[in-house]
Amino acid sequence: MKLLLDEIKACHLCEQYLPFGANPVMLAGEKSKIIIVGQAPGRKVHETLIPWNDKSGDNLRAWMGVDRDLFYDTDFFALMPMGFCYPGRGNSGDLPPRKECAPKWHKELLQMMPDKKLFLLVGQYAQNYYLGDKTKATLTETVKNFREYLPLFFPLPHPSPRNNIWQAKNPWFKQEVLPTLKEIVTDII
Repeated sequence: MKLLLDEIKACHLCEQYLPFGANPVMLAGEKSKIIIVGQAPGRKVHETLIPWNDKSGDNLRAWMGVDRDLFYDTDFFALMPMGFCYPGRGNSGDLPPRKECAPKWHKELLQMMPDKKLFLLVGQYAQNYYLGDKTKATLTETVKNFREYLPLFFPLPHPSPRNNIWQAKNPWFKQEVLPTLKEIVTDII
């Protein structure tokens, strides 16, 4: 596993498209049980090299009911974005994750984690990649129907503070989805 992680951290496959250069950020271990597939690192994560080291990470940890120490313990969690490097900013937030990373690295990484029990698919990019044509017409509908994808996949919206409006419009998320998520995570760890 260490050789593969070192190879990923040295990757420069799409560097020419990255305004701040290649700086792959992810975390995984052979014993990881819960695979969190996010979008791509934000600027703060790019600079600190700590996955989910921002408000989105704080929200995600609260959703799951875990603290930082447990979250970064690779015996329990693998933090594997769709794009391993910060893609830069666009007109309405960060650009989408680069499309090279997941096909290049995910399968090989997952083969090294035989104890995986759950994939948290955070955001539309992860859901489209892993659920394919089983996704619903919208992210909201996919998340609302999360039970259809269990026991292996659990779709979630992005935990960005920018999504607070979405959460306010969809109270079922806090009432139905988050308690189930916490229960499943607790059972696994």
